Amino acid sequence: MRKAEVPPVLKALVLAGGRSTRMGHDKGLIQWHGKPQREYLVDLLEELGVDTYISCRQDQVSGLSGYKLIVDQISDQGPLGAIYSAFCEHPDAAWLVVACDMPLLDIPTLEFLINNRQPALPATAFRAPAFSDDSPDPLLAIWEPRMRNIVVQRIHEKKRCARKTLGIAGFFLLEPPNPEVLANVNTPEELASATG
Repeated sequence: MRKAEVPPVLKALVLAGGRSTRMGHDKGLIQWHGKPQREYLVDLLEELGVDTYISCRQDQVSGLSGYKLIVDQISDQGPLGAIYSAFCEHPDAAWLVVACDMPLLDIPTLEFLINNRQPALPATAFRAPAFSDDSPDPLLAIWEPRMRNIVVQRIHEKKRCARKTLGIAGFFLLEPPNPEVLANVNTPEELASATG
């Protein structure tokens, strides 16, 4: 009888290093739940027992004392650059990547993703609600260690699209049990609509 293979350890990465240019101020600092969203997401993920890091720029480090950080190794490379930096720090880990602009994200959705993880494939991702095809949402997905080399290659080729990177590598696609939970808030108009 063959011994079951142990999947790579799962860590989480809260993406909070973006410039928030469409919003006009840092989205990770918006207080949807009585604390900055980036910190709220760390609490959610750690409640599930996942070792969690905040992805940030070097100039954000001083405002994040007390948190485990993955600091961008190459600046201004978007979410794929954050994932690249995470793989540089912990190359053998699988990364549950979570964007900081999903105010409705909840524990049942995160549990569904973790419980349906397919570690034998390059990634496990939800179908992106904003697309009508089988596009994955790369910013609420589990990126397995086998994604590391392709992420490195894409960063060096200056091809920074996280969605296309998943498309090239392959992924297991999940239907989100509650698609509205995956809604992003990126602009002042979307913020006003979400809070109004």
